[in-house]
Amino acid sequence: MTGLSQEQTRIVSRARIDKFHQAQKPTRLPSIYRIAILPIFLLLSSCFALDRQSAVPSAKMQDAKILGLSNARFYVDRPDEISAEQERSLVREGRSLNIGRSGALPTAYLLSLSGGGDNGAFGAGLLVGWTARGDRPSFKLVTGVSTGALIAPFAFLGSEYDAPLRDVYTNIDKSKVFEERFVTAALTDDALADTSPLFRTVSHYFDANIMARIAAEYDKGRLLLIQTTDLDSGRPVLWNIGAIAQSGHPGALNLIRHILLASSAVPAAFPPVMFDVDIGGEPHQEMHVDGGAVSQAFLLPPSVNVRRAENDLSYRRNLVAYIVHNSRLVPEWSDVERQTLSIAKKAVITMINYNGIGDLYLIYQTTRKANASFNLAYIDTDFTTEHVADFDQGYMRALFRYGYEKGAKGYTWAKEPPSFAPKKR
Repeated sequence: MTGLSQEQTRIVSRARIDKFHQAQKPTRLPSIYRIAILPIFLLLSSCFALDRQSAVPSAKMQDAKILGLSNARFYVDRPDEISAEQERSLVREGRSLNIGRSGALPTAYLLSLSGGGDNGAFGAGLLVGWTARGDRPSFKLVTGVSTGALIAPFAFLGSEYDAPLRDVYTNIDKSKVFEERFVTAALTDDALADTSPLFRTVSHYFDANIMARIAAEYDKGRLLLIQTTDLDSGRPVLWNIGAIAQSGHPGALNLIRHILLASSAVPAAFPPVMFDVDIGGEPHQEMHVDGGAVSQAFLLPPSVNVRRAENDLSYRRNLVAYIVHNSRLVPEWSDVERQTLSIAKKAVITMINYNGIGDLYLIYQTTRKANASFNLAYIDTDFTTEHVADFDQGYMRALFRYGYEKGAKGYTWAKEPPSFAPKKR
């Protein structure tokens, strides 16, 4: 360990020995954000590292290919590539509907599904309840982050997949998400938990049949985008799931499953997902984590002109955007102990909450520029079931039921982000 004095080294070594003797059995995984600050583990982190292939050099990022596909994913700071994909999707849509250029396309419904961990039960329940009401639309574009990424394929394919969506968010528990590691994993491994159970869960539901259905909808001009965070570059990545599914590549199914896993990989709590990429025949590896490390939700990057592709092709249509915020607008009140980890945990939860609200404002501005309607759903104060543990089945079932009832009765969508006051004219 470099950079430590002899006294600091002695203290760190003693702490490491103490931690080792305490690790006689797996410890209960803390709440996924509790691990944001663990001072002693941060002090020791430079002493341990797992092997990996070389990262993609910054200057060659745009040349990195996965499965040989040029449109498998997009970086948000390259809006022209996203706009080109939009234009190709419009051409496919027009062809499938037999509508030529300069024609009027049907209203495009857009859906954004946010992160939120087990609070994704709200969005799942809302969608299933919306189906029961009878006026849930087919979405031209579906985007997902973290738990929203797990909901997104079902939401994209429609009410036919309500049954597995309900099953995931009412019958899952932590045993189907992670396995606890020994406390020493904070020093010797890449996360405090192993998410092999979550990969098995994802693989059970996301099979070859569902991939084929997504590929067929992609051919009709519909888009499904999942966000992860490339940790090496610190940039968000939007994965074009339909293009990957439609590619016919034998590795497509495994890649999509790992994308869904990566989008939910809360840093330090859950392991990152490593993606093998190729640059001119040379192998490299990217490290990806939870898309929520960058943003809790997105529709399209603010740098992308949502209407550009339509204008270029002279199509006309209305746009309606729905945003499902799988969280509350204000953090739950709690009596915070005057103790380092308790303070850190609540501070991180608060930060994530208000960053999520900031994302809603970005989406709102995007919809305004595109002359699209904005519709927001979120967990309101009338939901009072206590959240006692992560992935507690009783909590998730109550929240699913809450979302379902809201959707079945006809959700009253908010037309502006929270606390938004229009300027007086």
